[in-house]
Amino acid sequence: MNYEQARFNMVEQQIRPWEVLDFGVLDTLMSVRREEFVPEAYKSLALSEAEIPLGNGGSMLVPVIEGKVLQAVQVKRSDKVLEVGAGSGYFAALLAAKAEWVRTVDIEPALVNMAHDNLKRYGVENVIVEEGDAVRGWAGGAPYDLIVVSGGVPYVPETLLQQVKVGGRLFAFVGEAPLMTAQLITHVAEGKFRTESLFENLVPMMRNAPQKSHFKF
Repeated sequence: MNYEQARFNMVEQQIRPWEVLDFGVLDTLMSVRREEFVPEAYKSLALSEAEIPLGNGGSMLVPVIEGKVLQAVQVKRSDKVLEVGAGSGYFAALLAAKAEWVRTVDIEPALVNMAHDNLKRYGVENVIVEEGDAVRGWAGGAPYDLIVVSGGVPYVPETLLQQVKVGGRLFAFVGEAPLMTAQLITHVAEGKFRTESLFENLVPMMRNAPQKSHFKF
């Protein structure tokens, strides 16, 4: 399989048409080899529009969503990043290509091992992979310039927001099936946040995501 041609097609035919036009983002998607982070059985689909299962309830976001998230968060070289949900390690590699360092945390031990092994084999040295439940925050390395929640949450926990530096950003898919809203939340001043709704999508819910109370008086 000609992965370089397939990667070019992924960027030009899947990602760019969905208004992902940032040249830095497109260059990163061209340079980080997605097929290196896909389970062996799905390598032929690595650069397609297919949702790729990772086992243990995990799956990779489709390329167009990865591109839209990467464009939305505008990673800077000085950024210290928390990713909630490591998956295969691919999105951590995309973030790490632009950030100072990334800490990616997953609740599923098999995915922690997968992400760690993939990142090590690929030679990414500025990512720390840890096992645990970070959906309400992760003290190691906090506060962060950027937090990316890679699955759905009914709402963003206050404890997670408090780990974003003033001037920093948090990205999450907020809501419940059948539709979630991709939100970029900026910590504009101490205790003040600005929320932008970017696009609608449906992604798997984060395990242990905080649930809204449906109790009514």
